[in-house]
Parts: sequence; structure tokens; C-alpha cells
Amino acid sequence: MSFFIGCAVWAYKGWVGELFPPGTRPADFLHLYSRRFTTVEGNTTFYAIPNQETVARWATDTPPGFEFCLKLPRDITHNQQLQPYIPDALKFIEVMRPLGKRLGPIFAQLPPSYAPTLLDDLTAFLSAWPHTEIPLALEVRHRDWFKEPHASNLEALLEKLGVGRVLLDSRPIYTGDDDPQLQSERRKPKLPVQFSITAPFSLIRFISHPNLEINQPFMAEWVTQIQQWLQQGKRIYFFVHCPLEERSPNTARHFQKLLEQNGVKVPPLPWDNLDSPPNQLNLW
Repeated sequence: MSFFIGCAVWAYKGWVGELFPPGTRPADFLHLYSRRFTTVEGNTTFYAIPNQETVARWATDTPPGFEFCLKLPRDITHNQQLQPYIPDALKFIEVMRPLGKRLGPIFAQLPPSYAPTLLDDLTAFLSAWPHTEIPLALEVRHRDWFKEPHASNLEALLEKLGVGRVLLDSRPIYTGDDDPQLQSERRKPKLPVQFSITAPFSLIRFISHPNLEINQPFMAEWVTQIQQWLQQGKRIYFFVHCPLEERSPNTARHFQKLLEQNGVKVPPLPWDNLDSPPNQLNLW
């Protein structure tokens, strides 16, 4: 598969009765989620590293073709420098190996304090990663990474090492009024979107607005861009976030339909192939 789509989490109780059948137990969330979407952004590993028994269970709960894109723990990425934590990063890979083919790209999200002055530190960390075994993607949040010459320096480094980009699009939640329900997601930085790919794959984190209509112009832009990348043979992972998490699944499903309606060749969404799909989420 060259296109994967999903949400930021799989265990959300508010999806019971909508994405999941009524009465679904939390223990069954992953099993059901992975039969509706093809990937998940594993934010859980940012906060705590699971034991190998849990990781093995993730593998048995999910079907072939499903992929986890797990976030490196904050204890590795949020301690000012990366180089001292190379051994921890390599150990994290070993913990995740039981996922086998279900392990997609791992991604490192750097804090806004991690500036281009730390380029040498970043280079050492990325160079130590076993790229041929486990793909790695990078998300930067310091604004100077998006300015020259730092933007070009970063792009050259990622291309040289085959590190993918995490493309964060928070534009939808900064569009419109100051609705209180947007405040939690507006902690995510308002950064330029760089439509560039530095490896055979890329991760897109789409921070959607609860009002589906506000997302439309941004989604249209992504449809065009994703079509171009897929035609170039790239592999794309598209993750939908939302301040109202109840709405993320159906926003993702809506984006899948936009791709299909525009003739983009993407795999069918497993959710659409269920014999008795749950009730459609209320989008408004």
C-alpha cells in the first residue's frame, strides 16, 4: 500500500456507538479501529514505553497491512539535546520490533526550543538511526527551521540520510473565530506548511477544525499534493486530529472520499467495506 489514513489514537471512549459498536469494551478498541483505518499515529509512546508483551498484543490485535507510526518518547526528544539519548532511541526500536511488518515509520517530534543552532546534535542523532531497518520521520517546531538558510540545511540533511518529514498542518484550527473548543489544539504551533518530501515516505498531521466546511480548502490542497506524490511513487501517511476527538474518524473518512472523488488511486478504506458499519458520526 502507498497510502495510509487514520487518527492520532485508537483508544477513545467517545467513539463507542459511532466508530465502534455500542457496548464495545476498551480491550477491543484497537482490534476494531484497525479494521476501519489502515494506520494510527501512536501518541501513547510519547508518554510511556509499553512492555514487549503489550507490543506483541498490538501486533496480534491488528490485521496484515495495518501500520503503527509511533512517536519517540519525550524523554528522548525533549531534553535539550538528542545525542546523549541515542542509546535510548535504539533501545526503543528493540522494544517495538515485535510489531514486525506492522511497524511503520517512527517519528521524532522536536520541541519549539530545539533550534537550528543544534544542527550538529541533530545530525549525530539522525546519523545513528538504522534507516535501512526502521524508517524515521522528523517534525521540527522552532520557527527558524522554516527560514533560510536553516530550511535548506535541514532539507539537505534529511534527503542525505533518507529521513522523512512530518508535515504539520494546523491552519484549519487558526481559521475562523476564537471558539473555546479550539484552545486545546491551538497549543500546537502555527507554522508554515512546507509541501516537500525528503524520503520515499512522509507523514501528514492534519489538525482539523470541528466544522467540516472550514477544512475544505485545506483538504482540497492536500488532495492535489498527495496525488502528485503518489504518482511519484511516494508512500503517504495521513493522520486527522481534531479538538473534538469525536469528529476525527468521520473527518478522515470524508478526506478519503475526496481523494476517491478526485480520481486519486488510494486503497479502499476498510471502514467502508464493513457489512454493518456503525452509525455515521454527526459532523456538525
